[in-house]
Order: sequence, then C-alpha cells, then structure tokens
Amino acid sequence: MSWKQGVIGGAGLVLGACATQQVPVKQYALAGGRAEYRDYSGERANICDSEPRWLMDELSSMNGLLARFVSSTEQASTQGAPEQAQQMALLKEATGSLGKVLDVHQSNLKALQGCGFARSGAFPELGRRGLELVEMSRSRLAEANEAKKVEAAQLKWKEEAPQREQTARQTWCAKEPEVGSTDLFYARRYADGRTEWLFCDGHRVQAASADGEPTLVSPEGLSAKDRRKVKPARYLEAARGYPTEEIDKQPTEPGAPATAPAQGAATSGH
Repeated sequence: MSWKQGVIGGAGLVLGACATQQVPVKQYALAGGRAEYRDYSGERANICDSEPRWLMDELSSMNGLLARFVSSTEQASTQGAPEQAQQMALLKEATGSLGKVLDVHQSNLKALQGCGFARSGAFPELGRRGLELVEMSRSRLAEANEAKKVEAAQLKWKEEAPQREQTARQTWCAKEPEVGSTDLFYARRYADGRTEWLFCDGHRVQAASADGEPTLVSPEGLSAKDRRKVKPARYLEAARGYPTEEIDKQPTEPGAPATAPAQGAATSGH
C-alpha cells in the first residue's frame, strides 16, 4: 500500500469516528433501566459510519430497556391483577416521553439495514428483535391512552352520579316515604363490581363485588318502632329482582357512555 493510500485510508477512519462523535449521546431511563442512544437521522449523520461495536452496544442497550418495559406492563390493563396499579403508573410515566425515543430507535434500526455490517454477527437478530420491541412498546402506549380515556369517563360518571340519584329520588319517591316500604328507586355499579341499591326510606343494599353477597344497611337514627317495620329479606329480594339493564353502570371502556337508570317506576319488594 502506498503512502498516499495509507493517508487516505487513515483519514477515512478518522472521519468515520468523527461522524459518530458528532452525534451527541442521549440517555433515557424507564422501568428501572437506563439506555444510551443517538439520533443519527436527526443529526443528519450516517449510522453506517459508526464503529460497529459501539453501535451494537447502543442498540442492545435500548432493546434491553424496551424489553423490561414490555415485561413490566403485561398486566397494566388486566382488571384485578395484583400489580395492575403499579404497572399502569409505569405506562402513564412512559406516555410523555417514550414515543419520541421509539421513533429514534426505529429509525436507527431501519437505517442499520443499509450498512455493510448489518448482516454480520448479532446485528440481524438485534435488528429483528428491536423492531419487534418497538411495536410491542407502541401497543403498550396505546393501552395507556385508552386507560386515560376510561378514567376520564369514569370520573365524569362519578361526578354526575349524585345528580342522577337525586333526579330518580324526586321522580319515584314520596315526600315522606314509609319505612319498610322497600321502594327501590336507583341502583349503581362501579367498575370494580361494587353495587348498591337505594330505597326511598333510606335503606341501602350493597354488594362488595359483582358476584358478592348483598347485605342490607339501615339509615342511622331509626326508632325502635321503625326498626320493627324493616324486613331485611324483602329489601334483598327487591335488589335481586332489579333489572340489570336499569343499573347505572360506571364505564369500563373508552367512549362507552354510562348506563343511565331507565325511566321506569320504582320497584318494590312487596
């Protein structure tokens, strides 16, 4: 090799190293992990000019972070899962920043396919797995957005429930309801399955879950005379006989309106 060729070759290596160095390293932390990455496209740099070993470390680091994120949010949308609240909190944390990082990682992985070393060593599997993790992470973020919509609908339902209850009471209850009459005017069910049936005389039947055993709760301050009028079995019977479709249900899906109580008459256990 001539002296001139050696100079040109050496200059090429230096320029390649400089091209990598000119792309600033960024750090991203999530799910207990941390990864370093570079936005080659955003800096108008050629990823193929990077030192393959360094590039492999960067891409592997980001793949590892995304794998931890995906595995740490598997049950975020599973109602009743032991770690649902914790995993949903992680999803919400990621919604504000992970999307941009995914865009950069996906861009890097696609640009990698045009490099001469892309088909050597661990790069093929690294690229395949990376794109797979990007799509899985995007699906998780979509779940978080859906969860936010559900939460908004549930909050609206909860805020408006007292007014619906009051309207039903004014519509179907006498001004001075008789204790023991078991006139049921309104029922509601929360997203977790908790259900309560409200009676005009102030009594309430409640169940801790959708399949839980209902129990009667009496209003405070009942006189001994009024307590003798109360027949618990009749209140429970009225609650069990209340049409499911008329229960005011808290939304469990985005865009699903709350199921308002039907405009029928109050039901009775008589």
